Amino acid sequence: GGPSSEVFFEFTDVKHDSRFGPTCHPNCDCGRFMEIGNNVFMTYKKTAQGFAPLEKKNIDFGGGLERLAAVVNRHPDVFTTSLFSQIINSIEEFSGKKYTESENQVAMRIIADHLKGATFLIVDGVKPANKAQGYFLRRILRRAAVKMHQLKGGMAPIPGFQAICRSVMETYADTPYFDLSKDTALVDEVIADEMGKFAKTLDKGLREIEKMSPFDLLQSYGFPVEITEELLAQKGKKLNWAEFERHKQQHQELSRTASVGMFKGGLQDQSETTTKYHTATHLIHAALRQVLGRHVQQKGSNITSARLRFDFSHPTKLTPDQLAEVEKIVNEQIALDISVERLEMDKDQALGMGALAFFPEKYPSKTSVYKIGDVSLELCGGPHVQSTSEIGRIKLTRQEQIGAGVARLYAQLE
Repeated sequence: GGPSSEVFFEFTDVKHDSRFGPTCHPNCDCGRFMEIGNNVFMTYKKTAQGFAPLEKKNIDFGGGLERLAAVVNRHPDVFTTSLFSQIINSIEEFSGKKYTESENQVAMRIIADHLKGATFLIVDGVKPANKAQGYFLRRILRRAAVKMHQLKGGMAPIPGFQAICRSVMETYADTPYFDLSKDTALVDEVIADEMGKFAKTLDKGLREIEKMSPFDLLQSYGFPVEITEELLAQKGKKLNWAEFERHKQQHQELSRTASVGMFKGGLQDQSETTTKYHTATHLIHAALRQVLGRHVQQKGSNITSARLRFDFSHPTKLTPDQLAEVEKIVNEQIALDISVERLEMDKDQALGMGALAFFPEKYPSKTSVYKIGDVSLELCGGPHVQSTSEIGRIKLTRQEQIGAGVARLYAQLE
């Protein structure tokens, strides 16, 4: 490293906006000045003993191509250059809004910038994930989705995002970077998969943003915390980072304890969302027995804030009609607002009354029994809602046959 100098260009046709202060200067945000590059005079290298002089000093220049293009155009908005114009046109066509309308510009700039970066990352081989480069790609794709949602007033169809990414590749068609015959299919596939996942939770997450903690929004709806912070700021609120870190640390502790069986009922934690899912497993268990027969017995469960997984004895997968019937019964019981009662009694007495038990030998002689009207009676040590209506609608999302005579269902809150 070493000393540095910044290079600014002054757009003399731009008049200073007094909203940004009484006088204009290179660091002013009014748009009259734009930093187009900087020089770093490489003088030192960092060693274990501190900074030492370089044997061969040099100058490192960093310049922004898009900003240089704006200078050539004599216009301070980089999004009006040919490096963005086709992308912005695609967003306008897709959203039905105009970039020239000032209230649309911030959202359109973010969508254009993020989907442009995402397109390059995907073609470079990066896939959305929860770590490293994959997480960065996931974050920018989801932020673009949130901005498009706000721009259109609802979740936008996936083909629109694919078309915007295609306009990125077409913008650089004269360079050797993209091969449209191969890269278009690759980008379309990644966009469809990632946006499809996020679309399922985006609408609900935006509705719940003021009711849930940022950590629960991240866990339940996949909202990266910086997106939540930005959305709260638009409502004049601040994200409580101390609370977020507390939830995060608590979650890490719960994950460790859950892995050694500290929480019962297969719960990842004991949040409001997992409590809803836990009570829902009782309703699903009862509905499966009603539709398939009394041979159905719970064989295991795993619950996170994003979904529930329920394993049960049955020789085959359910037919589409059986799945639909189970889901219908569960949601009918939820809509009936049935009270969930906790009873304390002797285990033998509970079993004699017909209470179901998952591994009854694991329960103490004096145990908790949860009764949901005439629908369900089960031995259980986990947390529950007070009434079924607190759960909300349940959607059975997929099923698997995981072994001889054992089936698995996945479900999510709608």
